[in-house]
Amino acid sequence: MNTLEMTLQGADILHPDGLDSHSELNLADGRISVTSAARKVDLSGYLVLPGIIDPHGDGFERHMAPRRGAMKQMEEGVVASEAELAANGMTTAVLAQFYSWEGGLRSPDYAAQVFEAIRLVRGDLVTDLVPQLRFETHMLEDYADLAEKIAVWRVPYVVFNDHLPHDRLAEGRKPPRLTGQALKAGRNPEKHFEMLLEMHRRSPEVPTALEALCASLAAQGLRIGSHDDHTAQDRATWRARGALISEFPETLEAAEAARAGGDHIILGAPNVVRGGSHKGNASALDLIAMGLCDALASDYHYPSPRRAALMLARSGLLDLAGAWALVSSGPADLLGLADRGDFTLGMRADLVILDKVSERVAATVSGGRVSYMSGEVATRFFG
Repeated sequence: MNTLEMTLQGADILHPDGLDSHSELNLADGRISVTSAARKVDLSGYLVLPGIIDPHGDGFERHMAPRRGAMKQMEEGVVASEAELAANGMTTAVLAQFYSWEGGLRSPDYAAQVFEAIRLVRGDLVTDLVPQLRFETHMLEDYADLAEKIAVWRVPYVVFNDHLPHDRLAEGRKPPRLTGQALKAGRNPEKHFEMLLEMHRRSPEVPTALEALCASLAAQGLRIGSHDDHTAQDRATWRARGALISEFPETLEAAEAARAGGDHIILGAPNVVRGGSHKGNASALDLIAMGLCDALASDYHYPSPRRAALMLARSGLLDLAGAWALVSSGPADLLGLADRGDFTLGMRADLVILDKVSERVAATVSGGRVSYMSGEVATRFFG
């Protein structure tokens, strides 16, 4: 496997202690090297930063199924997704796939197709793709063989969700948009409603089933997280099950409980870019200001991690090194990827090159291989 063997000069290079406009970055054998290479590349006018690591994103869905029924070339969807990831400076990306009663793109059968497509093509791609399963906790009939499926799919990371509208179901009321949701899942709306009521009725069985499943997944060495923690008790309960990652805590209380318990906290980069949650949850900016964030995720929008980190630095809330750590070394740590996240000698040669004026991505390099490059910077490398 050929990798770039060169020394990058003239750029502002981001090290853990800040930007340095006088240092060089040596790339060799897919790693950050101490040895200067014979080939020199002048990157004056550019910023060189550690590659973005996305710990949770489902933006790939639009490539896998651009229209309803247009899901015949799943591998091509993964390839197109990787191209978008690379164009947004990502060198490692977690692809978050639902396994849900909601059906459609979130159905168990569809999840199996997505994971198989990732398996088939990931070795041919440059960006490191990490599959994640998002499992709906009330699908009790699926618990028996889920751990086996996860092993077959080679999924290293599982997150648990509960999207049932419990308040309405407790009152026997139909949730909004039930008919459209049922038709999308290929079900009769009344049958769909009966299914929701039955899953809600069996809620008391869920905790025991979850404890057994989490214990099995932990024994396989998987990473486990929870999604949308609302209270301190929610976080304590998930921590006791071995779920040590809190994705998108909805409240300050839940985020503080995660930090007090030593858990990892992932917040949404779009929340930062928008200036608040579109669902009215806790503001990511407020939580970051209080030190309650370890990593920013793309969630549903791949350009947002880069934009959010740069916004945080411009605002003065964090310096550039601290802001960029939320999209590089922070995600690497929570994902257990000790070989990437900064430019320490011997680390993977994962980097993103930004135009200093526009702050747009000019090039992305993952493991010493080019995954994206456009415009003037390509002339610098290969001219």
